[in-house]
Amino acid sequence: MRGDTHNEAAVEAAQRGAMKLSLALGVMILVIKSLAYGITGSPAILSDAIESIVHVVAVGFATWSLWLSQRPADRNHPYGHEKVSYFSAGMEGTLIAVAAVVIIVQAQAKWRSGLQIERLGSGAILIALAALINGALGAWLIWTGKRLGSLILESNGRHVLTDCVTSVGVVIGLSLALVTGWLPFDPIVAILVALNIIWSGFSLLRRSVGGLMDEVNPETEERIERILERVARPIGVRWHRVRYRNSGRTTWVELHLLFPRGTPIESAHARATEVEAAIRDGLGSRAEVITHLESAEDHDLDHDSAAAAPTHREARS
Repeated sequence: MRGDTHNEAAVEAAQRGAMKLSLALGVMILVIKSLAYGITGSPAILSDAIESIVHVVAVGFATWSLWLSQRPADRNHPYGHEKVSYFSAGMEGTLIAVAAVVIIVQAQAKWRSGLQIERLGSGAILIALAALINGALGAWLIWTGKRLGSLILESNGRHVLTDCVTSVGVVIGLSLALVTGWLPFDPIVAILVALNIIWSGFSLLRRSVGGLMDEVNPETEERIERILERVARPIGVRWHRVRYRNSGRTTWVELHLLFPRGTPIESAHARATEVEAAIRDGLGSRAEVITHLESAEDHDLDHDSAAAAPTHREARS
């Protein structure tokens, strides 16, 4: 138990450190992009800077969400606070989509009012620097988020990579404008980049809604099924009504275990504990497993007296 507590504390500390780094670098990159826009007046660079403003705001919200998600369960939140990670991902996706709309409006306005762009080379160099920093940071955040099972870190990493793609598109647009001398390349690239940002934002929103609605995860379902086949069947235990949901970092699993009539309660409990431990260990993340013990011969009669709940798996023979 002490080792688990120590490991949990280390994971939470790593998450907080990652978010602090993301916020610090986000502010630094915003300063770089603002400087690039100040010396060029480029619509594409302006769009990139707007994306960074949104990113800094989103990271601030994600940092608060991470702090809240790590608070222990209490009287008002018996399942803990981890589901705030889905709200965080949804907020980040919404901000990304809003930023994309602002970018398109700004690019069109600049184009209609007449393009006056200067020092594109210097601006391109600064944006390329920002893209390199964001690319490295985004990849590291996604890797860390998956390693720690943190949707907040992973979502933030994907937003950072989106920012990186935005910057790469801006550099391409500026380079084309420099080579050809045709300035409309700049706002055109800004609009194309904004469309890509919208796709990224809606992807995050989709994942957020799926998590809040306890959407089925086929990979998790298959892993639970394999564990049950490996552990429960050899000890003569059948199962049904397997349900699960993810609250952020914790996977909650519920299932009914069926024992032959007359099985001593001590024996049934010992086998159920073995199954629960196997599921917790096999999921490779924090897991809470709740089992309901039944007589295999009587369970149909028992369930006929109440409304059947939706399940992912039928009774096993």
